Amino acid sequence: MTVGLAPTEVLWRAMPVPRLLDCGMVPSDVAGLRAATDEGVPWDVACAELAEAQLERADGNRVTAVEALRAGAADLLFAQMAHNFDTARKRELYTGFTAAVGRAGALAGWERVQLPFAGGYLVGWIVRPAAPRGTVILFGGQSGWGAAYLRLADALVARGLTAFLVEGPGQGEPRLESGLYLDVDVRAAYSTFVDHVLARPDLPGPVGLWGNSMGGLYAGTTAASDRRVTAVCINGAPAQPRLLGMRTFDDQAAAMLGTTDPDAIQRNFDRLALRPGDRIESALLVLHGGADPIVSLADQQPFLDAAGPDRSTLRIWVDGEHVVTNHAEERNAFVTDWFCEQFQR
Repeated sequence: MTVGLAPTEVLWRAMPVPRLLDCGMVPSDVAGLRAATDEGVPWDVACAELAEAQLERADGNRVTAVEALRAGAADLLFAQMAHNFDTARKRELYTGFTAAVGRAGALAGWERVQLPFAGGYLVGWIVRPAAPRGTVILFGGQSGWGAAYLRLADALVARGLTAFLVEGPGQGEPRLESGLYLDVDVRAAYSTFVDHVLARPDLPGPVGLWGNSMGGLYAGTTAASDRRVTAVCINGAPAQPRLLGMRTFDDQAAAMLGTTDPDAIQRNFDRLALRPGDRIESALLVLHGGADPIVSLADQQPFLDAAGPDRSTLRIWVDGEHVVTNHAEERNAFVTDWFCEQFQR
């Protein structure tokens, strides 16, 4: 495993246009990034320059400022993804991302939550509608964390559900700032977010989990261990993860655990995997993209088996890319409608 900035063509494969748009980059900045990298500008520099331009216009009208801050945050999110390992540059860019989200949250009324866990801390943003009818805890896996999923939160809030955008062990601020790696009890970590929601009278209704990419594994295993979860959506996750021989995936797995030892990483993956005796008692939705180069349908089948046919739903997009970013609007509507239906039962 090599520490350093990946070649531009590798970064474009890891972060194709549908993914950039799905995580909030605006189309003009996608075009600007393409033009800059084609001219030889390093990926992280190009993204940071686009972010600076967005943040400079984040004054005056509140709505315009929130839009600009969200766009700038997305640019910084993808800037730091150019560095899989925890370099000073990655920390600098991620700090800028969280600062932009914080400014947007102050204007939009989002609440930042910080929860102690295993000698470090977990963080999240609560984005709520006027009259919430339930909460969905929403998260990613190896590189898409917390507020990366603001567009998914928009879909939940529009349907009367609170979105709790969280960062767990090995992710984002918990890793970069508090030193919390993926060698802790991950199921207990995500149940800590469930604890927080259920302890608050201002967040009424059922609780669901929506995990994307490797985050789907954390969602599925947490639901198997925590009967308080009413519904869980797993989007593009392996039930028994393994190193893939893909630079981006394998480097990110190493960074999450804090070691480049392949054997240690695989042992940790084995520890995190869905266990043979696990049963998912909540309603389960599994999403799969037929063109996903990382996760096959067979990789996800154990989740469906753990729930059984009476409690599980499988939705496939035949041409879907990893976590179905190329059908983001339809995906978000389908999943959020499903959560509404499950919460009403």
